[in-house]
Amino acid sequence: MTGLADHVALHAKLRPDRLAAVDLASDRRWTYAQLDRAIGACAALLVGRYGGAPGDRVACLAKNRVEFIILHLACARAGLIFVPLNWRLSDPEIADLIGDAAPVVTFGDAELERRALAGVGLDELDALIQAQRSLVETSPGPDQPSLILYTSGTSGRPKGVLLSERNMTQTAINFGLLGQVEPSSVFMAESPMFHVIGLVSSVRPPLMFGGTVLVSDGFQPGRTLARMSDQALGVTHYFCVPQMAAALRRDPGFNPRALAGLKAIFTGGAPHPAADIQAFLNDGIPIADGFGMSEAGTVFGMPLSPPLIAAKVGCVGVAPPAVLARIVDAEGRDCGPGEAGELLLKGENIFSGYWRRPEETRAAFTEDGWFRSGDIAVRDEDGFYRLVDRKKDMFISGGENVYPAEIENALSGMPGLLECAVIGVADAQWGEVGVCCFVADPDHSLTGEQIHARLSERLARYKLPKSYLAVDRLPRTGTGKVVKSRLRDIIDPPKG
Repeated sequence: MTGLADHVALHAKLRPDRLAAVDLASDRRWTYAQLDRAIGACAALLVGRYGGAPGDRVACLAKNRVEFIILHLACARAGLIFVPLNWRLSDPEIADLIGDAAPVVTFGDAELERRALAGVGLDELDALIQAQRSLVETSPGPDQPSLILYTSGTSGRPKGVLLSERNMTQTAINFGLLGQVEPSSVFMAESPMFHVIGLVSSVRPPLMFGGTVLVSDGFQPGRTLARMSDQALGVTHYFCVPQMAAALRRDPGFNPRALAGLKAIFTGGAPHPAADIQAFLNDGIPIADGFGMSEAGTVFGMPLSPPLIAAKVGCVGVAPPAVLARIVDAEGRDCGPGEAGELLLKGENIFSGYWRRPEETRAAFTEDGWFRSGDIAVRDEDGFYRLVDRKKDMFISGGENVYPAEIENALSGMPGLLECAVIGVADAQWGEVGVCCFVADPDHSLTGEQIHARLSERLARYKLPKSYLAVDRLPRTGTGKVVKSRLRDIIDPPKG
């Protein structure tokens, strides 16, 4: 019996000749029937050739390609757990993740050889899949974990988020409703597939609805714009982080009229400045911000109506029906509209726990089963949510809560300022004070005094940073999040 979440197997029966996936680097194509067969053959290889047993892990260190998706869905069909590895990490960091996951086999591309890691090349796997005759056509069901996504580790060692087919199916439903996904939808999957946006949000919704996934091996602004403008490709949905969206607008090839076929550009993973969203809207391009995370998949999303986006600019949208959300204060009491508090979540999209981290798993949930997101949020009277900041990034200065994201947003659109980040540091008088690290446009002579003057016009005095530090760039994760722990090292370098 086919598992409840095996949408590829379903569409292989309903529309076998429908185009399911395209590898843009090689222009190789898979119909749903072909993709279903490849998944079944790969599952048989993982069990028979590589000795995978239910619950075993299978790792992959590679840039995006269709075989990445095949491996993941084959693991789900065989009862194994897929572990995509972040190729942007250092050799010791990769070794640490492999040691934690303990995979029975690791697949990869040129990254395996470059790092002198034992494993099987994806080209070799592809040849084996094509030669494989026996297939696995059943799966253990929707509650079997099939994916470990390692968190970005912005504040410490990465944690492995355990996701089941039920979790990812619910994310596909959630985004399908918010993003108006249908059988004619064509997603270009370009975000790295070691991240929830790349492997889940950009892949599961189109495969659930019988659409098409175009797999790109990486973001190159000019090439990306050309593909999004290509009527033959017919891209309707594109996910990216705000920094990628900004790079698209800056590229000489940016032509809003050529992007008319897009349903929207969907952004998430990091705060998106309101001024940048408005700039896309002025060009007639819906830019739908949203909120999700490795532990919860798609949680909120903006409507695809430019007037509504403009009216609620800065919000991350509304919750689909299956997502339960609460905002609570420090004592666990529910906050009213307009009151900031921690966002708690429930639903079938929520992960089951952290791999080999029982204590951290328990700490992530309340006694009555709500997941503590760690994000400070506000809900307005219309049910739209706005993220204020990460709970861990908030600091207290002179007894007042200060949210760095509020300060950073107040600087959005300032001439000569490319990007900035604020962190709280210890202070003998106030307990903590803010430090603003900023990257200035080389063509402008921007100073900390000018930034301070702009903030003084917009924010209460206790929120103003006490010092400003010009830096060459802000350290970021592969998903665009600023690694504030590294900023602390820049401000106060470790001794010795």
